[in-house]
Amino acid sequence: MSDSSNIFITGANGQLGRDLVREFSSRGIACTASDIQGEYSGEEPCRYIQLDITDTEAVNDAIRNIQPSRVIHCAAWTAVDSAEDDTNRPKVYAVNVKGTENIARACADSGAVMTYISTDYVFDGTGMEAWRPEDEAFSPLNYYGQTKLEGELAVKRYLRKYFIVRIAWVFGEHGSNFVRTMLKLAETHDTLRVVNDQTGTPTYTPDLARLLADMNLTDRFGIYHATNEGGYISWYDFAREIFSQAGVSVNVIPVTTAEYGLSKAKRPYNSRLDKSKLKAEGFVPLPDWKDALRRYLASNGTD
Repeated sequence: MSDSSNIFITGANGQLGRDLVREFSSRGIACTASDIQGEYSGEEPCRYIQLDITDTEAVNDAIRNIQPSRVIHCAAWTAVDSAEDDTNRPKVYAVNVKGTENIARACADSGAVMTYISTDYVFDGTGMEAWRPEDEAFSPLNYYGQTKLEGELAVKRYLRKYFIVRIAWVFGEHGSNFVRTMLKLAETHDTLRVVNDQTGTPTYTPDLARLLADMNLTDRFGIYHATNEGGYISWYDFAREIFSQAGVSVNVIPVTTAEYGLSKAKRPYNSRLDKSKLKAEGFVPLPDWKDALRRYLASNGTD
């Protein structure tokens, strides 16, 4: 079993980062958390440092001082639509590309293993077949996807020991997500229009955190796809299950992406991710997404 005595997590105030700190804490594994904010927003006791990943010297100093064996890089610009704004693009690039380069180079210099959290958006979103980890990622549909792909390339350029984990349709207990949005809209609307021609599978961050912790106890490096199990669905299917489990009565109307409109950034029609490599490499897959949704609703007081 690999040494995991010193874990460093970037983006620790985000929904996945906070769940990772909690997961390692529950296992009795100490970690150092970081984010651009001055304080850690979680409840778990942990060492915390303020870090701007776009500051090369600050990143180098942090890695040198902490000397982590493993770095899990969750920090990212994830606001997909606002990433399309010309005024935001330099910031998005600085965080998602240059920030990732800074982390990757510092890991290379220190010998730390890096885990990079990526996305289905690195693909062009066409076709009907599930994307495999070994498929070439090309022609992302939006600027966010392009910067995440360039982040992947930076990891592969500087490191030989790494995990790249692509996820999709993320929801968790901290921050905004589709489940919270649907339930909030249902408070003021008796009818909702939801896209029915984009297909994928949700990813529940506490389940993902467990998998990432498992991975970082091994040296089975490479590119992986990780979402919850339970098959491929549309956002319309997801919305109907949310309201069914939450006991909320609302009329959900399926519409095409073109009919829905609104979104500034293009979204992939095909977000199916082939997760078979997880089992092949001996990792326990994430539970069924309906079970994950049930746990999410229970923990957020709606069940």
